[in-house]
Amino acid sequence: MTFVKSTKMMPAMAQLQFCVLFLVYVATQCTSTNVDTVSSGINIKNVDRTIDISSQLVKITSKVTLENTGKSPVKNFLLAVEGTGKAKLAFIGTKDGNNKDLRNVETDVKGNDDAKFWRVDLKESINAGSTASVVVETVYTKALQPYPTSITQQEEQLVKYLGNLYFYSPYPVSSQKTNVILNTKAVETFTKVKPFLQLDGSISYGPYSNTAAFTEKELVVHYKNNSPFLTVTRLERLIEVSHWGNIAIEETIEVEHTGAKLKGPFSRYDYQQDHHSGPASVRSYKTLLPASASDVYYRDTNGNISTSNMRVKKDSVELDLRPRYPLFGGWRSHYTLGYNVPSYEYLYYSGNEYLLKMRAVDHVFDDMQIDELITKVILPEGTTNIKANFPFAVTRLPDSLHYTYLDTKGRPVITFTKTNIVENHIQDFQLRYSFPRILMLQEPLLVVGFLYTLFLCVIIYVRLDFSIHKSEHPHKD
Repeated sequence: MTFVKSTKMMPAMAQLQFCVLFLVYVATQCTSTNVDTVSSGINIKNVDRTIDISSQLVKITSKVTLENTGKSPVKNFLLAVEGTGKAKLAFIGTKDGNNKDLRNVETDVKGNDDAKFWRVDLKESINAGSTASVVVETVYTKALQPYPTSITQQEEQLVKYLGNLYFYSPYPVSSQKTNVILNTKAVETFTKVKPFLQLDGSISYGPYSNTAAFTEKELVVHYKNNSPFLTVTRLERLIEVSHWGNIAIEETIEVEHTGAKLKGPFSRYDYQQDHHSGPASVRSYKTLLPASASDVYYRDTNGNISTSNMRVKKDSVELDLRPRYPLFGGWRSHYTLGYNVPSYEYLYYSGNEYLLKMRAVDHVFDDMQIDELITKVILPEGTTNIKANFPFAVTRLPDSLHYTYLDTKGRPVITFTKTNIVENHIQDFQLRYSFPRILMLQEPLLVVGFLYTLFLCVIIYVRLDFSIHKSEHPHKD
């Protein structure tokens, strides 16, 4: 009773201050759910790391042995990526000792705003004094910089890799080794921190003992790398679903050679005569399509490109794409690739409920990197209750309508985008929706109705007399 009375006497300004403080408290409690702390009971016993820089991507695989030095079981642990590499990180994944995927959730750690963190949930807790092994896989794009930035037609391409010599972790590391894979003997310079060993096509570092948490030391490797430095700057993938047994897929692809730029003129005569001319250029590349792909077409702005070849294999259709001209650093190409696949491999239904399972992005070329992906899914007219489930974070754009022949209300279009795509993102997304199967008769009935009306009009037109004067027939007496 007294509380109610004092509330009525509370000034308006005091009530406003109380509401603001309450909202700030609620917001703080909501955001705190995404903030973790570094456990002092976790130690990394050993790390065996492999850095593969033989292509245009940087692929790092780390075999990590976790040790529970505390008293209570450990259900999760933190992964960290240094601030210099988080902008170039395209993919991160973890697996346990049984090669099963672990769940990663992006999180924050107080006092470490520069780094990027993930909380990894273990399938089985680590008891006190026990160990567990996990495999961490990360893929970086545009982490290899051409150096020099421009070369002539005859020169080899040299690139420079800048990374961390140590495994970046919020926990201390007892022992670690790093193996850098180059697949070339032509190494200009590299970081030399003992113990290290240079072999044919690789450099080994370590073992290094008792590394503190968040330790960084620059690792620089300057070497020859003539692998294709192709970047898909934009890929628009269109998936048109039909309930009559077919799914049409069309991809509009913009490709750029992002390696060392071509310095000086280009000689096609030298390029054709000397097979070693333009070692860093891209003459062709292979695209893998689904094994059931049919009616494949490949064209650019000038029409079909007949120099490309297609081979049907047991598990895929291999398309050897050869642009009209070789691609050097800074050169671009634009083309469209389309094909059909049977719907029974990707579309499932039970009554009026449907489930579509397809790849959000498919293979373009080996070690691909895509700057921007736009995927559009055109569903049949009359579709409702659309629910989407994606295997990774995407940006969902507003739904729209697509009109084609015999459409009345328009077909719903689901659109989503993502940036910084690599081969690890070739995963299935799911679309669940409702579609009354009786609507499959809509278009055939429209055609029948149109033809019936047309024939009826023709019959009426033939039987009508549009003459001005009535014809007179002579009568016989």
